[in-house]
Amino acid sequence: MQNNFYFIGNFSNIYKNPSKRSEVTSQIIHGEKFKILSKNKKWIKIKTLFDNYKGFIKNSKYIEKFSPNYKVSSLKAKIYKKPGSGTSSWLPLASKLSVFEQNKNYVRIEKNKWIKKADIKKINHKENNFTKIFKKFLDVKYVWGGKTFKGIDCSALLQIFYCYNNSFYPRDTKDQIKYSKKNSKKRLFKKGNVIFWKGHVAICLNSNQLIHAYGPERKVIIMPIIETINRIEKTAKLKVKKVSRIKN
Repeated sequence: MQNNFYFIGNFSNIYKNPSKRSEVTSQIIHGEKFKILSKNKKWIKIKTLFDNYKGFIKNSKYIEKFSPNYKVSSLKAKIYKKPGSGTSSWLPLASKLSVFEQNKNYVRIEKNKWIKKADIKKINHKENNFTKIFKKFLDVKYVWGGKTFKGIDCSALLQIFYCYNNSFYPRDTKDQIKYSKKNSKKRLFKKGNVIFWKGHVAICLNSNQLIHAYGPERKVIIMPIIETINRIEKTAKLKVKKVSRIKN
């Protein structure tokens, strides 16, 4: 079976089982590369090549040949039928694009699909300012399995920084904890620290504040570090498991 394909929908849920009633475990975004493990008329079982994540998506909207040369750098990029004529569709941050045509303010990615130049960067662009990526998601609602402007979970918020920068990083918190090196036994938090609990993760913006997709608040939110640690210990009975660091 042909192994390498590229998803060309805007984005799609990845399900645990081949049913829309099944649990959503993650999402796949435009331009993402994957292998087909099995397929039928309605569903395909895939493994995403960026993070080796397995699950089911609807059997549609993918192609064999795709040469991305740009990516979405905004939280979301509006799709236009033609320059100046918008649609109700959007592409999420880190979507990979194959640009065929350009004018002063727009680029064409498919027939009758244009997006603004202001929403994209070259494919190899690296964003070293991780706070810039995370803050794009402020107030985006918390959604289990989500990783876009429509909704995101805590581990996807951390992973999206690496995804944007074309670097591997695991999808789920349990795997992120194993993959990340321990930073220090001292609890003197500073910018770039990553705080892990069982099933949850947050990133320090400075020595006093962190950002995370927090279920109880139902959104991506900035909170005081110590207050958050105490709250999670009190409400969820969870203590910090590891403190690591963002790799630029």
